[in-house]
Amino acid sequence: MPIQPLLNSRPTHRRRWHLWLALVCWGASQIAAAAEAASAPGAATGCPPVAKPPTAEQVQAAQRDARDRGFLWRITQHGRSSYLFGTLHMGRMPWIFAGPRLREALARTDTLALELDLTDPAVLQNPPALATAPMPLTDAQRARLSRQIAAACVPESALQRLNPLMQAITLTVLAARWEGLDASFAQEIVLATAARAQQRPIVSLETAQSQLALLLPNDPGEAQRLLDQSLEQLEKGRARPLLRRLAEAWAEGRLQEIEDYAQWCECADTPQDRAFMRRLNDERNAPMAERIDALHRDGKRVLVAVGALHMTGEQGLPRLMAARGYTVERLVPP
Repeated sequence: MPIQPLLNSRPTHRRRWHLWLALVCWGASQIAAAAEAASAPGAATGCPPVAKPPTAEQVQAAQRDARDRGFLWRITQHGRSSYLFGTLHMGRMPWIFAGPRLREALARTDTLALELDLTDPAVLQNPPALATAPMPLTDAQRARLSRQIAAACVPESALQRLNPLMQAITLTVLAARWEGLDASFAQEIVLATAARAQQRPIVSLETAQSQLALLLPNDPGEAQRLLDQSLEQLEKGRARPLLRRLAEAWAEGRLQEIEDYAQWCECADTPQDRAFMRRLNDERNAPMAERIDALHRDGKRVLVAVGALHMTGEQGLPRLMAARGYTVERLVPP
């Protein structure tokens, strides 16, 4: 699919569905492989749609209609500006074409900073041990997982190296294909692929190991509980409405709705869930802000592209950068 146009374009509960927002690099590579397998000739009817390369006419239409989506801030200090871009970790084909504000941010920066560089061959070829760690399954769990893999039209071989809980998280992301959302169109992947083509430096603000440690608990009982919970939610189709609402809020720039995510996601109902959300989101922001500040002070003009939830709340990156003395201006939506 065309990635370069992003830079060159012209005018019970759904308690853990927010896990997909922290999808790590090796999981993303498995999603791409699974989607490719699902699109192979002979794929069964009734399968979710799979992203395909757009036609020339579709590209022209997307370029013509390109507009800014998501959330963009300019942060200024020491006479230089960097940018914060709140992303969605999946997307639709038209979204890979940058609107005018994002094009300007790309033109005015020299470094791309991501939570994790999903295109880094060294990371993809050497997944952390946690991603493939074995996990004991009951016969019932194994059968349930196999049914969900079959329902996603993915060969079991495409996911078999993954930890079973990571498989369930991957299947959750793949469920978004029914809503026309695909990880192949995630802004981070588009930006990173384009940056590599232009030999633009890419910096990872985190590591695959640290992200996986959040997703895959060490406690066997907690891992089993999360797996059962994820399988139940997949079986009952509870992911799709949440993913659709989140994507629509992002695409339309409804920041307040993203700010209020914990009130409607049904994923912060208990003290345990709220603590998990703090670890998954807020507690990661301060180290990222420190890294962004170090890059900027080092003379770099940085486009920071991280999940939109990292831009929300009192511990959101815009507020943290303001606390570090940056002038923070919201550009998208105006």
